[in-house]
Amino acid sequence: MTKNLLEQLREVTIVVADTGDIQAIEKFQPRDATTNPSLITAAAQMSQYQEIVDETLKKAREELGTDATPSDVANLAFKRLAVAFGLKILQIIPGRVSTEVDARLSYDTESTIAQGRDLIAQYEAAGVSRDRILIKIASTWEGIKAAEVLEKEGIHCNLTLLFGLHQAIACAEAGATLISPFVGRILDWYKKETGRDSYPPAEDPGVLSVTQVYNYYKKFGYKTEVMGASFRNIGEITELAGCDLLTISPGLLGELESTTGELPTKLSVEKAAQSDAEKIALDKETFDQMHAENRMASQKLDEGIKGFSKALESLENLLADRLTRLEGVTHAAEDIFHIYDLDGDGFITREEWAGTDAVFDALDINQDGKISPEEMASGLGAVFQLAKV
Repeated sequence: MTKNLLEQLREVTIVVADTGDIQAIEKFQPRDATTNPSLITAAAQMSQYQEIVDETLKKAREELGTDATPSDVANLAFKRLAVAFGLKILQIIPGRVSTEVDARLSYDTESTIAQGRDLIAQYEAAGVSRDRILIKIASTWEGIKAAEVLEKEGIHCNLTLLFGLHQAIACAEAGATLISPFVGRILDWYKKETGRDSYPPAEDPGVLSVTQVYNYYKKFGYKTEVMGASFRNIGEITELAGCDLLTISPGLLGELESTTGELPTKLSVEKAAQSDAEKIALDKETFDQMHAENRMASQKLDEGIKGFSKALESLENLLADRLTRLEGVTHAAEDIFHIYDLDGDGFITREEWAGTDAVFDALDINQDGKISPEEMASGLGAVFQLAKV
């Protein structure tokens, strides 16, 4: 039986799921998974993940106390939520999950280092080895320098928002574990710049960029892995068959799975050795010069940081709103509970209950003949959810 493209791709490349949707990860069973602020924000709004969001918010409230504002609680919850999703994902996949540092710290080396350490501390406190985590950091010079420090501490890094060879070389020189060059976003820039509607896969500017980086790494013996990312179509993916890793959205994974045909290996160490790449000596001055001369890389890096920062702000606003609603339900439940708990023993018995038996039975979740504060809050929360539908 002819294998589909996804099966053939897995024979020459490690396939990674580019999503925060746990159900999609369960379906495609990738070795690794990677998320970003936009994906986490999207997942956090799915009804099936409300329990993760609510639990994270409650823990953040407990940590900060009752005097903290919803905004402060949401900010802390945001820092915890990516790890909460990461922990769920790690229960499914055998490999690593990438968790991103706040994009608003992209030009702050020390703050990036501090948050990278904090993320690892959260995972290790939950019993997960740091070897299963990749800290995602934007490929600014400051971010790359932060990764260099973290790598020396045994904290593995995934340098993202990478669009140019100068970024890739700096990452490799810093000893980064992995880089994520953005294929589709490079294509987007060139289509807009040239007015073209499309490129043949073999001429796709994003494909050519990743091929150049891969060949440079392999020819000069760098250990840093190349993981192509941000794909717009399966043609870009098949042209990079043989790359160390490719992180692919669920939609394109499904398309690869449903497509048959031959999938030749396009990238290999042997082919890279024959490339005409020349070694570049890179310091900050050279990096800055190459970055300034590469309008595409300069514009897309800036745009990517702003986009991820905006997604984070949206997520914080979403969390603050969710917390306000949650705590509104909790306070209402407490008020109602105290009205009916006539003897103050912490439970409402059927005798104390002034409502109908049907409502009492619905609130008495464990059917022990009394309603606890938790059951009251749960019951009102269910009413609140029904009211939103």
